[in-house]
Amino acid sequence: MGNEKLSFKEVRNSSSPKTTLWWFFLIATCVKVLLFPSYRSTDFEVHRNWLALTHSLPLSRWYFDETSPWTLDYPPFFAYFERFLSFFAHLVDPQIVHLQEGLNYSSNKVVYFQRFTVILSDLSLLYGVYRLTQKLDSRKQKLIYSLVIWSPMLLIVDHVHFQYNGFLIGILLISLSYLEEGRDLLGGFVFAVLLCFKHLFAVAAPVYFIYLLRHYCWGGIVRGFSRLLIMGSLVAAVFASAFGPFFHLGQIQQVIQRLFPFGRGLCHAYWAPNFWVFYIMSDKGLAFILRKLGFNIQTPAASFTAGLVGDSSPFSVLPRITPSVTFIMVLLALSPCLFKAWKNPQPQMITRWISYAYTCGFLFGWHVHEKASLHFVIPLAFVAAQSPEDAKHYFLLSLVSCYSLFPLLFEAQEYPIKVLLLLLHFILSWSGFSAQSYDRDETRVPVAQTKKKVDQSEGSLSTDMKKGGFVFGLIERSYLAGLIVVEIWGQFLHPLLFGDKLAFVPLMLISVYCALGITYSWIWQLRSIVKSH
Repeated sequence: MGNEKLSFKEVRNSSSPKTTLWWFFLIATCVKVLLFPSYRSTDFEVHRNWLALTHSLPLSRWYFDETSPWTLDYPPFFAYFERFLSFFAHLVDPQIVHLQEGLNYSSNKVVYFQRFTVILSDLSLLYGVYRLTQKLDSRKQKLIYSLVIWSPMLLIVDHVHFQYNGFLIGILLISLSYLEEGRDLLGGFVFAVLLCFKHLFAVAAPVYFIYLLRHYCWGGIVRGFSRLLIMGSLVAAVFASAFGPFFHLGQIQQVIQRLFPFGRGLCHAYWAPNFWVFYIMSDKGLAFILRKLGFNIQTPAASFTAGLVGDSSPFSVLPRITPSVTFIMVLLALSPCLFKAWKNPQPQMITRWISYAYTCGFLFGWHVHEKASLHFVIPLAFVAAQSPEDAKHYFLLSLVSCYSLFPLLFEAQEYPIKVLLLLLHFILSWSGFSAQSYDRDETRVPVAQTKKKVDQSEGSLSTDMKKGGFVFGLIERSYLAGLIVVEIWGQFLHPLLFGDKLAFVPLMLISVYCALGITYSWIWQLRSIVKSH
């Protein structure tokens, strides 16, 4: 009878992955509900207006309406999604979907309704996480659940600032799960659906195209052509269902102009931490030096973020950057990954390749939003469970990317929230990765050898961390410590020393410093892909 009794640990570990995942989601939901009264960005009104215009206007006027400055600039599937939500919004409070009277409407009803729709739409993220982790052991599953379901970046961007990134990234994860299973047709189909929800995910389209062409379509003229025809027809059907009505109305040009407003400028209002931060700072620095040397350097009338960029250059010294230049740079950065995908299309590498593609788009793309780092940080959480090196890379990248979002929550009452979220992520990811590394070392090599190997590692943090195998070198530790220095300067020292003067400096420091970390991540990912077999 004694052998039939289960220990507490065995009972705890016997719970199914689905049950565990739901518990993670439930805890995250409780936190999200507590964040309902917090700060809301203009994106909240953007989406409320989209509820109103899709509900109040015929389809033929959706991409023409300018009642609000927040015009519809997402693909049709997202507009249909807003139309679907608008039915329930009308039941909750008709003013939510009133085109004129609903402008800047902010009652508790509309706040709770829109916040709740984001939580509900996160079910796609839940399903994507489940599909990508169902074959992993329980320890790795729980690690990934904590990194993705409890992601501080998603909490900040979606559930405070307000957007639907979890919903859209969930669709991406579902597509990747099908590709990893070798179900290429379904993977391509889901990705096409995603593009019709949000076109900015198209940065990864070249990787999808090369991979599917080589892995799914290749293999003889007849077989290859027939599969290419099947895949092409399926993707065409998806795009036809999204854009077909507008093509029929003769409005496709208007839709394209709304989706790709290149006149907005090279950078977003808050400079995303990417390559163009260095380019802009170099231009500013050169202009300053040349003026001091007596050269007549004109101050540009155009802005890096405004529509005037299309009419004149915002640069004083360096050449003007156009959308075509950024497009070419993204493709060049992608080329090693495309070569690998063509040469050896491995399903187990697809998540790593897609993450790298979105990193390239973030680093070199046109008018990149700081929130776009979610597109590669979330998928890389699944890669992070594969090896200690992947874990260390993700740990640094996730901290830097999360910190780069701090300026989105600029009100004093949200400051403890974002700091607490980042600290909790630090603790959870550190403990989770350390346990993973320890298990890996313990099971594959003798304990004595493991201890000797880790003790010899340079830049180890402490004896306990050495045992876990999760070790950072001096450069990585110094860089992470620099984040604290940047925050102390921007939050406390700069206001104390300069008051309201040079208010742009703290934001600039965050952008430049985080850009160093993102660039490091891009180089690390590129090196990892090039060296892979």
